[in-house]
Order: sequence, then C-alpha cells, then structure tokens
Amino acid sequence: MNYRLTAVLVIMATGLCFGNGNRANNNEGSQLAIVKTKAEVNLDGILDEELWAKASESSEFINKWPQDTGLALAQTKVKLAYNEEFLYVAAICYQDMDDLVIQSLKRDNTGAFWDSDGFTIGLDPINTKSNGYLFGVNAGGAQMEATLTARQGNTNMDSNWDNKWFSAVRKYEDHWIVEMAIPFKTLRYNQNNRTWGMNLIRNDMKRNVYSTWAHVPIAFDGIELGYFGTLQWDAPPAKSKGNRALIPYISTARSKDHEEGEPVESNLDVGMDAKIALTSSLSLDLTVNPDFSNVDVDQQVTNVSRFSVFFPEKRGFFLENSDLFSNFGTWGVRPFFSRRIGIDDGDQVPIAFGARISGNLTDDLRIGIMDVHTRATSELNPTNFFVGSVQHRIFKRSSVKALFTNKEDYPEENSNTKSFNRTGGAEFNYTSATGKLNGSLRTHWATTEEGLGDNQFLSLNGNYRGPNVRAGFNYNMLGENYIAEMGFTPRLHHYDAELDTTIRIGYHSINPWIGYVWNGNDQTSYRNRELFTWSVFEYDMDGNLLGRRTSLNGGMIFRNNSRFYFNIRNSTIQLQVPADLIDDDTPLPVGRYDATFFELNYSTNPLKKIFSSTEFNFGQFFNGSRIEFSEEFSLRAQPWGVFSISYRMNKITLAEGYGETILHLLGPKAEISLRNNMWWTTFVQFNTQDENFNINSRLQWRYKPMSDFFLVYSDNYATTDFKTKNRGLVFKLTYWLNI
Repeated sequence: MNYRLTAVLVIMATGLCFGNGNRANNNEGSQLAIVKTKAEVNLDGILDEELWAKASESSEFINKWPQDTGLALAQTKVKLAYNEEFLYVAAICYQDMDDLVIQSLKRDNTGAFWDSDGFTIGLDPINTKSNGYLFGVNAGGAQMEATLTARQGNTNMDSNWDNKWFSAVRKYEDHWIVEMAIPFKTLRYNQNNRTWGMNLIRNDMKRNVYSTWAHVPIAFDGIELGYFGTLQWDAPPAKSKGNRALIPYISTARSKDHEEGEPVESNLDVGMDAKIALTSSLSLDLTVNPDFSNVDVDQQVTNVSRFSVFFPEKRGFFLENSDLFSNFGTWGVRPFFSRRIGIDDGDQVPIAFGARISGNLTDDLRIGIMDVHTRATSELNPTNFFVGSVQHRIFKRSSVKALFTNKEDYPEENSNTKSFNRTGGAEFNYTSATGKLNGSLRTHWATTEEGLGDNQFLSLNGNYRGPNVRAGFNYNMLGENYIAEMGFTPRLHHYDAELDTTIRIGYHSINPWIGYVWNGNDQTSYRNRELFTWSVFEYDMDGNLLGRRTSLNGGMIFRNNSRFYFNIRNSTIQLQVPADLIDDDTPLPVGRYDATFFELNYSTNPLKKIFSSTEFNFGQFFNGSRIEFSEEFSLRAQPWGVFSISYRMNKITLAEGYGETILHLLGPKAEISLRNNMWWTTFVQFNTQDENFNINSRLQWRYKPMSDFFLVYSDNYATTDFKTKNRGLVFKLTYWLNI
C-alpha cells in the first residue's frame, strides 16, 4: 500500500510544482485575426454580405499529405467573423468541378468524409493543445462534427459526438463555397481568453492530397492539436446567453420474443436529456429514462482469441468530454469503460437517471463527475455507477490526472447488504512541445468488499515519433485481484472450459517496438511505405512465461491509392487453463503452443466508385492450423448511395481429437441518403459463430437541427434452421429545445 501511495503523491506533486508551464506553440507564424460584427449571415453559399468583404482572410494553404512542403495546388481561402451568437466561417475551395468526389451525404460518416472533397475547421478554445472540436462539410453539404483529444502524442477524433450548428454549400464553375455558423452555445471556452488554437483542413480528392492552413509535419495527422495555429479575437467572446437545452423524446416499440414463446409486447416511453452551461467552459448534462434504441448496431466480428473484443461507445449521453473518464490506463487495461453502464452481456439495462459535470475550471484544470443509476431487472439489482476525474496541465503539453470509480449494488430485499467495486489511481502523461516524445507513468488500485490484496496496476511507457523513425516501449503490471467491474481488462480473465469457470491470472507485460516510414514524392511510385517490428512478452507474477508475440509488418500506399499490407507473426502461448476456442467437446489442454502466422491484404483505390479489399491469412493455430479469407466489395452511387457486402471465413483445424470448424461472417449493407437530412441504413449480419442472422434497418430524419425522427426495425434468426428468435419495431421522436 505504501508504494502505491508514494507513487500517487509523486505524480500529483509534479502537477503542483509545474502547473503553470507555458503553452506550446509550434505554429507561431500561422495567425488569423477575427473581428466582431453586428451583422448576421444568410447561409446560402453566396458571399454577398458586407461583413465578408471586411473579414480577415487566411494565408495560402500548405501541403500536408503525402508531402508536407510547398503550397497546395488547389488553394483555399477562408474568412472568419463573429457576432454575439455565432462564429461564422466561409471557405472558398478552388478546383476542377468536373472531378468532385462526394462519397456520401450521410451526416457523421467519418470514413466517407475524409475520402470526399471537403473542408474542416478545428478549434481549440482553451488553447492548451489537449482538447478541441472539429466541424467539417463535404462538397455535397454533408456535415461531420467531432471532439478532439490528445493522447500519447496523437490526437484522437470521436465523431460520435453530436451538436447543433449550421452550414450551406454552393457550387460554381471553378470552385465551391461552404458557409458555417457555429453557435457559441455548442462550444466550451474561457470567456476571458482572446487566443484560441485553430487549423483549417482541405480534402482535394482529384489529386488525393490534403492541405492545411497551419503547417503540420508529415508524421502527424492534420487534426493534430499540437500544431494548431492561432485565432486571435479582437475581444474575448462573451458567454452565450440562454445556454440551456432540453431534449425530450417519446418512443413506442413493439417486439416479440419467439424463442421464449412470449406474446407481443408494446411499450411507450418518454424521457429527457438536458444540457446546461454552468460557465462558458463547464457543462452539466442530465438524463432521465434515456433510450438508446436508435444507436447504430455494433459491427460483428469473428473472435477466435481467448479474450473479449472491445467495442466503442456510441451513446450520446456518455460522449462529450468523454476523454476525462475514458483516457485512463492502456489499450489492454482500462479502469473505466462507459459501456459497462446500462449494458450487461450485450443486453440493455434500463437507466433511471444520470448526471454529469465536465469541462474546465481554469485553462489548466479540468474535472469530470458522473453518476448514473440503473433499474433492477429479473437478473440484476438496482446499481449506482459513480466516476470522478481531475486533470491538470503541466509543462507545455503534459498533464497529471486522477480517477476514482465506485459501483454499488442495492438489493431490493435488503438494502444493507449492498456490494461494491472501486478503483482509483493517478497518472502522469508527458508530451514534448513538438509531440515527438511522449510517455506516461500510471498507478491504480481496485477493491471490493472482500478487501483482496494483489490489486494493483502499474504502467510505464515511452514513444518517439519522427518523420521517418517511430519507436517505443510499454511495460504493464496487473495484479490478479485488480477487479475493475466498470473497466475493461480482458487479458486478466481466463476461461477454464473443463470447470466452466473463469480465473484471474496477474501478469507483467513488456512491449518494445520500432519502425521506419518512407514518405513518397512526385517522382516515386508510392505515396507511403512503412516497416515495423514489435514484440510482447507476458509473465506471471512468479516470472513464468505466459506468452510471447513477435511481429514484422509493413505496407505501401501506391500512387494510384491502392494499398498492400503484410504481417508475419510468431508466437508462444503457455496455456494456463483448458481452452475451448471452437465450441468443441474436447478443450485444448494446458501446455505450450508455438505458432507462425502470415497475413496479406490488398485494397483498391477507395476513391473510385467501385472498391474492393481482399485479405488472406494462414498459419499455425495452437496444435492445428487456421486459414482466414475475407473480401469486401463496395459500389458508390455518388452521392446518394453506398452499397457493400463483406464476407469473412475462418477454417480452423486442430489436432486429431480436438475438432475443426468453419466460421462464416457475411455482412451486406446499404446506406442511402434520401436527402441531406434523411438517411436510411440497412445492415445484415450472418454470423455462424454466434449462430445469429440479424437484420437492422434504420431511418433517420433530422427535421430540425438536432431534432430527429427514427424508425428502427430489427430481426434475429437462428443460422441453423432460420427460425425467428425475436423481432422489434421502434418509433422515436426527439426535439432540441433551447431555453
């Protein structure tokens, strides 16, 4: 216990000693002044308002990818202005209009957006290079917004975040114009701060290049917060008045469980979300009886590993400032995972209410507090979930932060016998001013009412990211009683197929890696090449080998934008408990298994109207072999429809007596944009591993900004005899009301 307390104190003391570090500014020369106006803009893509003639104009855009030097061939001019209510943005995008690429008109279709001609503005209102917002519009008028979060030397984008803003696009002979109006109500900012971080990004798909206003080195994505330029206000934008919104909903559903032979069930639900700005940079989110039936279904995968698969959070209540809670731990050890709330073994658990406060108290200090209560079900007690975090910026781009979670069950018959699960800890995350060097030190603990020992998690890592060389290492130590019921720690849990029970095995893991990237130019046949090697060594607490994986992988993006990747992996697994990976009656026995596996992937140019991707993997698998084949084929009817079908086959043949199987995963999908505010998506998933055939069809009509009508139909069948399992139809109406 003493070492853990010492580590926490050292991490937090570092923050107190260095809490007022200067801000990093890698683009001091990229500055744009913005002047207040009393005028309003009619969003029509016609820049005939007087304020646009007087507005400041951006400097020329610079190449970002596949080269990061020189001026962009297809230039972009951007003008900015603001009044009491809106930040106005106008972008004039010059190019040959005969070659426009518009992959989709669907809102927040991130992959299609970055593969379409488009324009994006990134904002860092607190100007700490750690958090921000992204607003983008493609040449067809489809919007995309996202939150940005700095993590481990990279900036992560979460496009599941949704909020109210406005835009319009108009096409001309040699250019297209996008106008944006971003309400200050949508943003969280320090109303005393006259300097914001900003960058502007342009997608030019005729040449398959990207350009930015502020220079971003080739080693980083164009959204990298550390290389944002400066938006200089003539006066700090005041706190937006009436920054409160109520989002009530009403939904009705009819469903029938055919497996249980139950009658048709009809439900009528009402509920409400609320968003309240406590300050210009701190917000309160409330929810009562939330309904997530309209959320996109998870895309199923074939899992032939011994551990659980991670699926991202998509539910709106948990998304804004979600990094305050979710960016703790590592990719394999997450002390908090919001999908543990309101979901149990894939089934929804009704949430009674929830509240969340998140944002900045000062420019350097951020807090997050969330409390959610779920109702009882036939199998679960009412449960309260609490999580609190604090993050303090130090040096220029580094931070110290702490997390505490508490899960408590309340049995209805005897509320004095509640059980609990708690985690806590602190982390120091270092990022150099340029972003090339980053690392972290983490210490966490977890406890239950049993008070078990060996309940700690320690982690240390460091990384270097240069224009060509990339390298790093990770070290983790996880105690066998680090029980984080609100987290995600898959490699801790091992299922014993003979005893039908799960045991926990603590471990140490060491992961060094290094790679080299070649960046192409106009004379090379490639745009990008890379070659990496990495290893993972895992040991139990007594130093015995649990497993080792060593990989050599690389790839190339050709000039025609087709891509090729390969991976050669050699591994050793010291199986600790009998394992059943293919649902056979004879589990694999405890022992050592060595294997070499090969992976090959080739995909055609995703910008073309017809796109395909082929993957072929083969090699040893425990005491047998595995062959995996997958094919994806897409047809784009620009810009209104994308039709695709994917297929994945796994043939696993174990040694004689241990079984064999062939697993199929088939997934046709149709995305149709009836208009810029009406989208119909139908997703079919035939999964023999889960023995489930699923049809999900979802119609969304955004009849007003952030106000939607949903019609969702779902149907599930058995893959063996195609008997109906269950079927449901949901109508849902939401309305965004500013008060």
